Amino acid sequence: MGTRMEVAQLEERMNIEDYRKLQGLFLDSSGSPRSMSRTEFVDLAWSSVGRGSEEEYGLLFDSVVFTQEHSGLLLDVDAIKEEERVDWGGLSSFLLQELSDKVKNSRTRSGPRWKPVCTLTCPHRDPVQKVLYLHSLGQYLTVSKGGSVCLRDREDMSLLLTHRLQNSTVKPKDLWVTDMVLLHNVHKIAVSFTSKEVCFYDILSHQDFRCKYKLQGLIFTPWCLDYWVDPSDPDQAVLTIGDIGGQVSALYFTSAQISLFERLNVRTDSDSADIIQWDELVRGKHRSCYTVTHRAHTPAWVRKVRYLGSLEAFVSCSTQPQSSVVIGWREKESRSLRVTSFFTKRGVWDIDHHRELNLIATAGVDHQVLLWNPCVTSGPVCVLSGHTGPVTAVRFMQAEQQLISYSKDKVLCLWDISRQLCVHRLAGVFPKTQEDTHTLLFLHEEQHLLFLSFNSLLLLLERKEAERSSSHEHPVTCVLYNSLFRQAVSSDSASSVICWRVDTGQKVKQFRRCHGDAEISTMALDGTQTRLFTAGADGEVKVWDFNGRCLHRMNAGLGRSVDISQVLLLRRSVLVMGWDRMFTVFRLHSFSQSYVEPSEWKGGVQHRSDVLCAAFQPPQRLVTGSYDGEIIEWNSSTENALKKLRPLTEHREDTHLGANGKEDADNSIAVTRLFFIPGRTPKGGADLVSCGGSGVVRLWNSAHSRLVGQFTAHNSDLGSIVMAVSPCGKYLVTADREGTLKTWDIQHYYLELHDGITDEPPKLLSSFRPHLDRVMHLETCLHGNRLLVLSASSDCSVALSYLRGDNVGLFGQEEQWCLERTGPLHPQQEAERKPREDETLPDPGPSAGGGEGGVKDEGEDCGSIAGDSRKHLSR
Repeated sequence: MGTRMEVAQLEERMNIEDYRKLQGLFLDSSGSPRSMSRTEFVDLAWSSVGRGSEEEYGLLFDSVVFTQEHSGLLLDVDAIKEEERVDWGGLSSFLLQELSDKVKNSRTRSGPRWKPVCTLTCPHRDPVQKVLYLHSLGQYLTVSKGGSVCLRDREDMSLLLTHRLQNSTVKPKDLWVTDMVLLHNVHKIAVSFTSKEVCFYDILSHQDFRCKYKLQGLIFTPWCLDYWVDPSDPDQAVLTIGDIGGQVSALYFTSAQISLFERLNVRTDSDSADIIQWDELVRGKHRSCYTVTHRAHTPAWVRKVRYLGSLEAFVSCSTQPQSSVVIGWREKESRSLRVTSFFTKRGVWDIDHHRELNLIATAGVDHQVLLWNPCVTSGPVCVLSGHTGPVTAVRFMQAEQQLISYSKDKVLCLWDISRQLCVHRLAGVFPKTQEDTHTLLFLHEEQHLLFLSFNSLLLLLERKEAERSSSHEHPVTCVLYNSLFRQAVSSDSASSVICWRVDTGQKVKQFRRCHGDAEISTMALDGTQTRLFTAGADGEVKVWDFNGRCLHRMNAGLGRSVDISQVLLLRRSVLVMGWDRMFTVFRLHSFSQSYVEPSEWKGGVQHRSDVLCAAFQPPQRLVTGSYDGEIIEWNSSTENALKKLRPLTEHREDTHLGANGKEDADNSIAVTRLFFIPGRTPKGGADLVSCGGSGVVRLWNSAHSRLVGQFTAHNSDLGSIVMAVSPCGKYLVTADREGTLKTWDIQHYYLELHDGITDEPPKLLSSFRPHLDRVMHLETCLHGNRLLVLSASSDCSVALSYLRGDNVGLFGQEEQWCLERTGPLHPQQEAERKPREDETLPDPGPSAGGGEGGVKDEGEDCGSIAGDSRKHLSR
């Protein structure tokens, strides 16, 4: 019997071309859409697409049908009673919502906590029509139906200015504002009036809000506005107008920062504003502006309108069922619109769009909130039921992937989109008003503020900042993965070690004061995964079992405090480095005593600067990297230096000293991490990767002792970075001091040698920020059948993430996760899954201290303390 996880595996293995083939199966010979039965779908998909088994395609079909039945979204229930059928719209909606990465990896989120409702002093005597945030001024702007505008301070919400907009077209008592939008790229606001005109006011001179342009001659009264600016070209902008005649009109500005309109005939009114006639725009007399329209809502009023730049489409809504939601799609190299309509029972009051999920939310007159795939008109992706009155407003919280909705019965709901559940319901705090009260909702997500207006009354809800979970009480310095116990092990600057259950994020045990008051700078695991090495700032490296007993004390600093950057385990010795031009070696035969003294390295001093890191590849390849950018390859058996690798032709003699007189760790050529790339040999291209200062990653061919490629992974201003390589050798993960992680696809990167040094970076798979401060250490691991990333940060947290950028959570957080039920597998899987032994290629060891722990191939020792030598560490 199949499982839902198998469906996830099939979906993960399929690529864009596979989905195109799958979509093509739902078109008949004439190109018209069609549906398929289970038998048809399984046979055609398995033979045409491949990639999976017949059982998996059958399970995918069953899951789509089950989800549609469960959500009440099947279009024609009578038609499927005899034989269930699925069309492309149903399948794509299922993949988008039910099996999308965001849904699978979402965690349980608790509802927000709000501060007490605050009523703001409001000079408006009539309903508030719009609230805007002026980012350039750091102020909030409100406008009322009667045309009065107010400026408020962002910090204390105090009134800074009250002004009445001037419009000589109508008498002051007849002035009626319908909407307002901010044109932030040209420092103006556009205000629509019932006098069938749109006026453009300059906000730089906000003492008088001087009217610059008046767009007149509109066919119908404008009721709602929207404004969009191309983020890559501020001259390109779109002003969208929805009117009471059911028409959606768009003004495309092509040189907005120079001038919105051309001055064809200098015509001004008593307000000294340039008059622009709508008919002139329609006839194309303004080269800097042209129009596009559709009337799909006629005769209903357009209640809300949005332009979606990512889709090049206009989304609008009305309270007429047949045209509840209409999308006007721009055709390529054409000014015409292709229109699609969405049907609801009683129409829609409001709409919003989630950019990342590409979902449209609708506020229904029938008390329901619906989520739609813009490309599927047959039905919504899901239904959010819970309101008992007509829903009048919806707003996505883009960063949180949550949705706020408000209904006429004065209930505010917060929805978790991934779980399709209401996680918070706020009622009983809003003022009692008449049923026809005009209510406005404005969300300022960055400031955690929510404005609600009830006619002329303006209320403010401020969200309390959630206390961020922390894994440790002090900055975290290192994290390792223990494959034997399936746990994460982390250390901090207060000399504590904590073991965590990776499947749930729970703390298993904690060892305190491992080195007294001295910071633990790095750690390592032996090959059996039963011994933990901790390096303290007191100059000692201690060996522990996982019951908290200290088995050995290694005198690395010879009685003095030193900065240990890495502990590396070889077959018959342990290397400790970080504070000298020579690393310290401990022979395994010395571990017969509890207090272990160092031995002499036969190869002597070869580096000209402090050795910061090393990597080992069985049976005897050892490389070490130093502060001055030099990498030396050794034979670990004979302990002789074999060759040197340098990023520059001339060795740098100068050293950079920090304020404390020590060498600057962010030196642009310093080597702080070294890894052999699993699965590669020196005979090919790059088999060694290093990183360090200035955010640069370098790839080397060790056989030819040459640098073959380099790229800037992070901003050079951020200084030194850290990195890790996946056990399979296909992915590289880097992190910087701002808490940002990046995943790079290196499986086809520098596989062959070329002339010169290539600066082209590999494919960036993801970039995300699970931490608020510097990432001190990274570890990749194969946990079960998932590639995961562990990251330790000086923000006191240890984060668990998927390689492709989805954050599972922080160890120690209140809400536990469950990796057994959710989560993706490898970022990219082969069409045919290889045996488990092929997937778990030997890992060169945890970065900055792991040496040769981690995932091992069967029969490989991964450079750990192996064979007979293990008995010395287990005593």
